[in-house]
Amino acid sequence: MAKCDICGKTPSFGHNVSHSNVKTKRQWKPNIQKVTIFKEGNPQTLKVCTRCLRTLNKN
Repeated sequence: MAKCDICGKTPSFGHNVSHSNVKTKRQWKPNIQKVTIFKEGNPQTLKVCTRCLRTLNKN
């Protein structure tokens, strides 16, 4: 299961609803990327969602 190491974002669950109103299960997965972050000079590989990645780049 995809999970962000910073914010803890996990997949969301719901239904696809067709034109005839038939509901089938579906899943929205977060956009997880592997990034290397240098913390106190040491490289550390994290699984980070793109929202957190944008925040890290901003700071």
